[in-house]
Amino acid sequence: MNSERKIIAFATVLAFVALAAGIFAGWNRAVAPADVTFIGVRGDQFAMSSLKGKVVLVNFWATSCTVCVGEMPKMVQTYEKYRDQGLETVAVAMSYDPPDRVFAYAQQNKLPFRVTLDIFGKAMQAFGGVRGTPTTFLVDRRGMIVQRFEGEPDFAALGQLIEKELLKNG
Repeated sequence: MNSERKIIAFATVLAFVALAAGIFAGWNRAVAPADVTFIGVRGDQFAMSSLKGKVVLVNFWATSCTVCVGEMPKMVQTYEKYRDQGLETVAVAMSYDPPDRVFAYAQQNKLPFRVTLDIFGKAMQAFGGVRGTPTTFLVDRRGMIVQRFEGEPDFAALGQLIEKELLKNG
């Protein structure tokens, strides 16, 4: 085999390995629970499946969590920056958080995104058992979890991930 054919054969094998790795990486992603129903602080309800086609941040938080309250202005900034490009944000208050306190916090801080109550802990369980707050999920347009952040995310890195996902057509 001459050297030109060896290079072509090697390049073909390399391309196949890269393609297989890309496909495998896609299979490794967890699917966001499409059937979970969120209950808004104003009583409205919507399913995760209704957000398919959008990039979604799902943030589990509590009004008693100082890190959560500290990161909330950054969540608002992130939402404001990317919402016109297709980002949705759902803030999910934990089951132990009193609904009246969540409602008051959302009103006082003029949270511009959907604020929901996880009264029975079903959303928390559906997302793989959220153990602490804050925990945030970035979900792509196809409903796949791109990344799970436990604790406050690095918002610069999160912004880069959001931008990358927003550029994809789904």
